[in-house]
Amino acid sequence: MKKLLVLAGIAGVLFVLKRNKDAKSEADLWREATAPSETPLGSASTNGSTPAKSTQGASGQN
Repeated sequence: MKKLLVLAGIAGVLFVLKRNKDAKSEADLWREATAPSETPLGSASTNGSTPAKSTQGASGQN
């Protein structure tokens, strides 16, 4: 019975270590995927926000 408890404890520790490693890898991939790019993409914003609109309407262009 003690041997089973020891094996279960070792398996639990290995499981937790694997989960932590997988979580770190996923976090690194997410950071890399969401990192700002070096060059802007035309008028698109690189930080995910909507670009500011001009406050001057059609009547202001006359």
